Amino acid sequence: MGGRLGPLLVVASCPVLVTLCVAFVDRPAAFLSHADLAGQRWALVALTHLVDPVPPLAVAGAASAGLAALLGWRPGAVGRSLIACCLAALVAIALKDQLKLAFGRLWPETWVQNNPSLIRDDAYGFFPFHGGPGWSSFPSGHTAMMTAPMAALWGRLPRWRPILALPVVLVMVGLFGADYHFVGDMVAGLYLGAACGVGAAALLGRRPGTPFAPEP
Repeated sequence: MGGRLGPLLVVASCPVLVTLCVAFVDRPAAFLSHADLAGQRWALVALTHLVDPVPPLAVAGAASAGLAALLGWRPGAVGRSLIACCLAALVAIALKDQLKLAFGRLWPETWVQNNPSLIRDDAYGFFPFHGGPGWSSFPSGHTAMMTAPMAALWGRLPRWRPILALPVVLVMVGLFGADYHFVGDMVAGLYLGAACGVGAAALLGRRPGTPFAPEP
């Protein structure tokens, strides 16, 4: 029972943390970023582009693995881990788009098509299934896409965890500093990406009848 309770508590912590962010953190953090970090915005925006290679690499990796399998390739542990990274990223991309539509959250600032925003219009909130690019702040797709492949490798490469965490942290710092997302958006994106990565690793991290062992 205790082994099952841990994952349930982790899942339950996501809505709790997001709710706390919505109630107490998101608005003051967005105003702080807008007022105090604008001078460094070019560097912070650059950090958000660290995620740009993830979608094309995930597509290319998954397609290459499928073609190789048709030609007789049977992946070992490393191959399955790489496939898990690709699938985790692709699933995160698909899920974040659907969740953005479902939650319909406004952005911190006005970015696209004259969208209403907190900074310009004092507009803040969720408008479920509203649709449109101006109502798609939650969850953070950048955070989810960067987290997913890193989470897929987390269990296999325990010694490399600081390096795996670094690009996720850098992207989140960039998103916050550029005022691209509320803190709650990034928290939700982190959980989403982690769920996709852990799920993909669980599906592909072992051969039938063989326990998954982390890399020594």
